[in-house]
Amino acid sequence: MARNNQFGGKRVKRKANRDGRGPAVREVPVYERKAPVEYGKPFIVMEDPESNTFAYDGSAWVPFSMTMADCKAECQVKTLPQKVNGKTRYEVRLPINKA
Repeated sequence: MARNNQFGGKRVKRKANRDGRGPAVREVPVYERKAPVEYGKPFIVMEDPESNTFAYDGSAWVPFSMTMADCKAECQVKTLPQKVNGKTRYEVRLPINKA
């Protein structure tokens, strides 16, 4: 046999607008879209525990000019799951400048 829903018949009482004024009208903020950013090809950057960064140039790991904090502010950065010799790997994509 079907049960009665104990919460089904209860209605929420609404507050009456006593002074005749409607709700206050808020201004809707205007949002501007950012221009889309195009990124270049990804490359691998490694960061050691002392926050030194290294990039692979095809034959060896050379010091990279940007820190990971700078990369995260300007570039598209993805942390890769594997660590190599205690160094964290990142996939970095630099923005393409179209001028």
